[in-house]
Amino acid sequence: MAATVDTIPVDLRQLLQQTGLFTDKQISEALSAPQSAAQPLITTLVKSGVAPEEKLLQSLAQALHLPFTRITDKEIDAVARQKVPTKVVFQHNVMPMRAENGTLLVAANDPFDITMLEAVRLVTKSRVQLALCTQADIAKALKRYYGVGAETLDELLQKNVLDIDDIAEVTKDDLESGDQEASVVKFVNQIIGEAYKERATDIHMEPMENDLRIRYRVDGVLHQTPVPPHLKRFQAAIISRIKVMSNMDIAERRLPQDGRINVRSSGAEIDVRVSTIPTAYGESVSLRLLTRSSIFLGLESLGLNKDEEKIIRKLIDMPHGIILVTGPTGSGKSTSLYAFLSTINSIDQRIITIEEPVEYELPGVNQISVKSEIGLTFASGLRHILRQDPDVIMVGEVRDLETAEIAIRAALTGHLVFSTLHTNDAPGAITRLIDMGIEPFLVSSSVEALIAQRLIRTNCKACKEEYKPGLEFLREVGFPAQDIGKVKFYRGRGCEECRFTGFKGRSAIYEILVMSEALRPLIIERASSSAIKQMAISQGMKTLRDDGWDKVRLGQTTVEEIARVTQEDEELAGT
Repeated sequence: MAATVDTIPVDLRQLLQQTGLFTDKQISEALSAPQSAAQPLITTLVKSGVAPEEKLLQSLAQALHLPFTRITDKEIDAVARQKVPTKVVFQHNVMPMRAENGTLLVAANDPFDITMLEAVRLVTKSRVQLALCTQADIAKALKRYYGVGAETLDELLQKNVLDIDDIAEVTKDDLESGDQEASVVKFVNQIIGEAYKERATDIHMEPMENDLRIRYRVDGVLHQTPVPPHLKRFQAAIISRIKVMSNMDIAERRLPQDGRINVRSSGAEIDVRVSTIPTAYGESVSLRLLTRSSIFLGLESLGLNKDEEKIIRKLIDMPHGIILVTGPTGSGKSTSLYAFLSTINSIDQRIITIEEPVEYELPGVNQISVKSEIGLTFASGLRHILRQDPDVIMVGEVRDLETAEIAIRAALTGHLVFSTLHTNDAPGAITRLIDMGIEPFLVSSSVEALIAQRLIRTNCKACKEEYKPGLEFLREVGFPAQDIGKVKFYRGRGCEECRFTGFKGRSAIYEILVMSEALRPLIIERASSSAIKQMAISQGMKTLRDDGWDKVRLGQTTVEEIARVTQEDEELAGT
């Protein structure tokens, strides 16, 4: 018979001997160690390193005649979950699974925790049977079924410290009123902390009619995160707390606002850029997470192959000229520019940047943040930078004719200028500058290189396996015919490590167009971007898709991922 709350054996020494994992000396040391809520016996046993947690729990389950579980969706019953209050579930780290014949099956990590067993029995008025489970599996189940920060919201509901029906009247004073403030702060911290653990770059809090949806962007793709069912009731308090943290006007709900928060999680410094916009059901909040440590990358960490890295190193060591990085929002342009600047940053170089906003602080670099409300625009800031005797200038983005003209003048007067443009490929940046009103001869004489880039998801190393894409599909996406049958293709099967997506982490693919004598006449003649592209390819330029195929050949990503990221460009190039 399986053990219940009334039948847990008390002879721990004999029980540990039955597992066959411990020597008598190890058992004596474990039992003589002072036990507390912070360091229960099961934690002591796991930390002893005698066996991995899963193997230890399986052996204990066998000795106690208890089941061991990995918790699957099929095992979780909604009725069982409703029997145990959220507070008890999180306080004792248990997961209700099934209720049958007056007995409640509960997944737990510590079979020796009598306080937990008694608490569950008292609140459910049921006999309790344990199923042993690892800490990680219980944590995942709690997040999946109760949502991030469920216990914090449960505390708020029980304290009833907030008039949750009058959500339009939450003020700064309300948020600083003791218990409520602590709980709301805790919930916001949990949301940001969970996003950081999940490697998210963005958090979106989106008010809906009957819900407050929270989504994380991981590896460029949005995923909805589980949240407690009563979250909508605390929408105003949560959003107001974020506005207080980011120094926004808490009373202004009709206009968009921007702010910034500095937080620390797991020892890492995180800059959080906050943006709010008014919507039909309240303010929508977007948080961009920028980890300071992640930006100080060498060129070798950007996903460049050896040839590309050699070209880039030569370009960033040039004394003057413009280097433009192009691509849509979220394609890693800023990361590349910061890596370029970090590489050339030295005591004999005066580097000044103007950005909107300053995303990462680079030691030794003078960084200016655009403030258009007081007249500090890219153009006006750049004009003043030129009076500061810079060697290298970085302009966050070329948006208008005035900025482009000043940047070109800077390049022609002996400065190295880095900037970005929103175009689909490298040649498209040339036609964009000409369309802005820049004379073609100025473009041809000042621009030294154009670098288009995209971010691609890379295969999860934990579940990577070989697969065979269909021949028809390979031909359709233009995979080189000579490589079909010779190249091994890999993809992630999907596992807990990668959230069952098959991808974990990102890399970049590049299209580097270096200005040459053959290209300059085409630019002066206002040739189309497709003509410029064909000439550049004939001189050895790799397109984004060609660079992507190299990543496929190396087993770093899938054919489907390269087709997804570069398909639009190929279609545009063909029109």
